[in-house]
Amino acid sequence: MRYSVISFDLDGTLVDTAGEIAEAANRTLAEFGVERQPVARVAGFVGAGTRQMMLRLLAHVLNERPQLAAQLPPERVLERLEVHYAVTAGSTGQPYAGCDATLRRLRDAGVRLACLTNKEKRFAKRVLDATRLRAHFDLVVGGDSLPQRKPDAATMDHVLQVLGGERHRAAHVGDSRIDVETARNAGVAAWAVPWGYNGGEPIAAAGPQRVFASLAEIADHVIRANEAAACA
Repeated sequence: MRYSVISFDLDGTLVDTAGEIAEAANRTLAEFGVERQPVARVAGFVGAGTRQMMLRLLAHVLNERPQLAAQLPPERVLERLEVHYAVTAGSTGQPYAGCDATLRRLRDAGVRLACLTNKEKRFAKRVLDATRLRAHFDLVVGGDSLPQRKPDAATMDHVLQVLGGERHRAAHVGDSRIDVETARNAGVAAWAVPWGYNGGEPIAAAGPQRVFASLAEIADHVIRANEAAACA
């Protein structure tokens, strides 16, 4: 097998962004008189995009304190979240161990790379710029780039159309069931990492084809496979 295209999820897969996302959410809640929420709780709602994260967090808050419903109009809360996340995006997020080197090795080996995330594209680019990872990617697809978002197969189809890859030579890497289902729906290899944000569900329960213990192992696997294919 020779791999030509690899796409990566962003939050929780390449970069630990829980802190900056939670900070934006908590600054928003504070404007509406709601106490701060733990970072781990906010991280549990990450995966479907920033707006969906906030709506899930609001649902949790209102489930515990339904009397707050009148002071938490969803659209107004989302408007304020946009303002706060525009400030915190890219402020404290840190790449996971081996991230830069892994992406560099894959690019040097001739693999085309995409960042496929449900985070809004403008925020995804800000995180990638702040962590100096953006230059490694041939394509960045955000949750607002297309009419569909992960786990819809159209998202990965778009990656393959733009980068010119074939399904049997492509893989998607993520930290959640959403990412595994994205890969499955698109007919590409479903790979995962055991850290990140998956709502408390062990990633193995989502059924990926491979779980890599480190990002470096992904580069090792792809490069070995490509070298073997070249010699066959």
